[in-house]
Amino acid sequence: MFKTLRFALLVPAGMVAGPALAQTPQEVPTISIAAAVDEAIAHNLGLLALKGNLAIADAALLTARLRPNPVASASADHLDWLGTGFNEVNNGGPMEFAFRMDVPFERANKRDRRIELASLTKSVAEAQFANAVRQLQLDVTLACIDVQGARAMRALVADNLRALEEIARVNRLRVAAGAISPFESTRSDVAMLQFRSTAARAELELTTASVRLQALLGRPPHEQIDVGDALRIDTAGALPELEHVRTLAVETRPDLRALQLGAVRSVADLRLQEANGKVDYMLGAEYRRQQGVSGRSNSLGFFMSAPLPLSNRNQGEIARAEAERQQVSRQIAALRAEVLADVQASYSEYQATSALVGAMERDLLKPAASAREISTYTYRAGGSSLLELLDAQRAFNDTMQGYLDALVSSRKAISRLNAAVGMEVMK
Repeated sequence: MFKTLRFALLVPAGMVAGPALAQTPQEVPTISIAAAVDEAIAHNLGLLALKGNLAIADAALLTARLRPNPVASASADHLDWLGTGFNEVNNGGPMEFAFRMDVPFERANKRDRRIELASLTKSVAEAQFANAVRQLQLDVTLACIDVQGARAMRALVADNLRALEEIARVNRLRVAAGAISPFESTRSDVAMLQFRSTAARAELELTTASVRLQALLGRPPHEQIDVGDALRIDTAGALPELEHVRTLAVETRPDLRALQLGAVRSVADLRLQEANGKVDYMLGAEYRRQQGVSGRSNSLGFFMSAPLPLSNRNQGEIARAEAERQQVSRQIAALRAEVLADVQASYSEYQATSALVGAMERDLLKPAASAREISTYTYRAGGSSLLELLDAQRAFNDTMQGYLDALVSSRKAISRLNAAVGMEVMK
């Protein structure tokens, strides 16, 4: 039993996929991290809601392309509906019937400015959606790693619990045979019962991690799920230079791209508001028919109208657009600094955790497993005390838990580094 567990923990490729750590009480469907990310992109409820912004941007672009409608009007004046009776004596009327068409003419290329602004707004929405996908990919990957780590921790705890239960069983037999005192058996029973609470917490952590992953995937929370990828991956020589990673992050991060497009959009908005400050003309033509006692006549009329920009010249919207342009430039500088900080932090985290994993595999795992095996053997042979055995078991458990924590941290650091850059720089 001990040799099997040690082999599973020391072989990198079999950290989670190996038979010792992957054993579960019941068969559950497994999924790879890549498949989980694809499923989340297709079914995550929050992402689907955010996708509606793209349809809204398309509708705004359609609206921007529309031209102003002409205005048609008809009138009937001087109608003898009150019974006056239009004649040559009272010289009333004549009745007039008119049809008029007014066509607005926009100045300062307002339509082109609207189309430009709507197109940039759509580009910003697409970049924001890409950033939401990036964040979702990170969340799903971290959730998968949490499931892997929790399942491996549960397997480790279960193995330790089985070892303590075996010791407690053997001690009860030794007490019955008179080989040890009942107090010694009671102490082993207490140690075993105390460790059961650790096993219960490990089970709860696995359930919590699984439920969180299911929510990100858009699955019902009652379904069980497992991640089939190995927790330990070989990334020797795969870490790129930090300066290269920083350059890639500045060039590819979609949230930074969204702000940069927002800066261009703010300039387009300013141009549109300045164009809206220019007055538009309304040109019209009218056909009028007069029908009276003395005769009939047909006539045409032409009109031009324009508002007088005495007070409102769109000063408020122009000032708003200028303030937004200045604000976006400051936001870009702040986000760029944040991106570089994220890259630096995740890069340093991976270097530290990967070095810790290597050191533990090289210097700690075999001695800890060997010490536990030797202590178990010598205790059963009567050459050591129960306290020494429990100390060796505790040291082994702490070492393996630290190793699993380091593996999880290393995998998460890779995921955070990829997310900080905005593309996969490490697998």
